Amino acid sequence: MEKYLVNLTDEERDTLNGLLKKGKAAARRLAHARILLLTDEGQDDESIAEIVTVSSRTINRVRKRLVTEGFLAALDHKPQPPRPDKVKIKGNVEQEMVRIACSDPPEGRCHWTLQLLADELVALGVVQSVSTETVRQALKKTTLTRGSSKPGVSRPTPMANTSGAWRT
Repeated sequence: MEKYLVNLTDEERDTLNGLLKKGKAAARRLAHARILLLTDEGQDDESIAEIVTVSSRTINRVRKRLVTEGFLAALDHKPQPPRPDKVKIKGNVEQEMVRIACSDPPEGRCHWTLQLLADELVALGVVQSVSTETVRQALKKTTLTRGSSKPGVSRPTPMANTSGAWRT
């Protein structure tokens, strides 16, 4: 693994010390500041990892970001890449899935299972491939329930009054 050398300017050192004295920053930013200061002083990775309670891999990443991307990039954490949409079944595909789920199940079955729904969507050519978990999540987001106009699993049943008191 390459070892990147850290040489901070006086201004950068003052900025880091000021940040640590205030202590009013994100924990990750403060840890990166400590890593940069200790690395600049010439401490080895094991002692820095013990002092800051981070892994040696984190120390190497912070060093590398300082050298390759600059001072401010080394202080801040690298943002996560954008994640794809959680619900993969939308629009027409969702309508088709609900239509299938509301229809009569295949012969020999009493109801649609998630696997049957997923297989039917693929067989009809609506999607190329879909997992049962994706089908479950999409059905969970709909207000589809059997025999009820209200969303939810079941309607609450009214409780009979067994106390013997008069109704008013």
